[in-house]
Amino acid sequence: MKVLITGATGLVGKELVSLLLKNGIHINYLTTSKDKLQNEENYKGFLWNPKKGEIDQASINGVDAIIHLAGATISKRWTPAYKEEIVESRILSTNLLYKVLNENTNNVYHFIGASATGIYPDSLDKVYSEDDTETDNSFLGIVVQKWEAAEDSIASLGIKVAKIRTGLVLSGDDGVLKELAGPTKFGLGTAFGSGRQIQSWIHHSDLTGIYMYVLENELEGVYNAVAPFPVSQEELVKTIANVLDKPYFMPNIPEFAMELVLGEMHTLLFTSQNVSAKKIIAEGYQFKYLSLEKAIKNALLN
Repeated sequence: MKVLITGATGLVGKELVSLLLKNGIHINYLTTSKDKLQNEENYKGFLWNPKKGEIDQASINGVDAIIHLAGATISKRWTPAYKEEIVESRILSTNLLYKVLNENTNNVYHFIGASATGIYPDSLDKVYSEDDTETDNSFLGIVVQKWEAAEDSIASLGIKVAKIRTGLVLSGDDGVLKELAGPTKFGLGTAFGSGRQIQSWIHHSDLTGIYMYVLENELEGVYNAVAPFPVSQEELVKTIANVLDKPYFMPNIPEFAMELVLGEMHTLLFTSQNVSAKKIIAEGYQFKYLSLEKAIKNALLN
């Protein structure tokens, strides 16, 4: 099997590439940088530029499936210009993949696109499944709606489409866990707001495992990529402190303070989404990390 991957050098992409190669899958990947091009038998890079609508058409030669992970990080201050980049990086790249597939003969039968649990409305009470159609009207919620709509266009080409709605990814290399662990190492760990907001988390190995499972089993439709046991944000921060053997005594940080520091992006810290993993479990996926403590220990200490 040969898979085309976008975002292959990102947090999830690097681990997924390693997992696919270990399983004998050949990889083509798209990059905007000539410096990142490699040309090995089972790992070949191709140039693209979604902003200019440019892509090396040879990237889809012999490809059976596409895994689309590319998109500008949301963990950066949301200036008007950067908000536009967050949207465009997802929509333009997906539209370009549609264009190259539509205009060139290919054998692609499966498209697996990244998405986010941010599409679900903020709620302390409701448990969200893939069947819920209510969507959040926040900036991030609207981004995810547009993102998934662009991915849905691929299905009009007769290609199976799967969308992976990802929760809070626990990785020691980058992302939210690394940011929370920083002050916690100095005994300054604290929750935000009430601390009651629900965090639907997933260990990075399970996230790549779900992508692999969806690929191997040719699954289509929406799948929540979250561990089965979400926690409150306060429990998340307390567990980080316990794992690092640090005290947890600081008062919670009020929302207005984080709004002053982060601007609109502060909403990422205060929204609550309790998201169900039942659908992917019913398909047969077995989680490696069901325990938050074990997941954090592996991510931070290994």
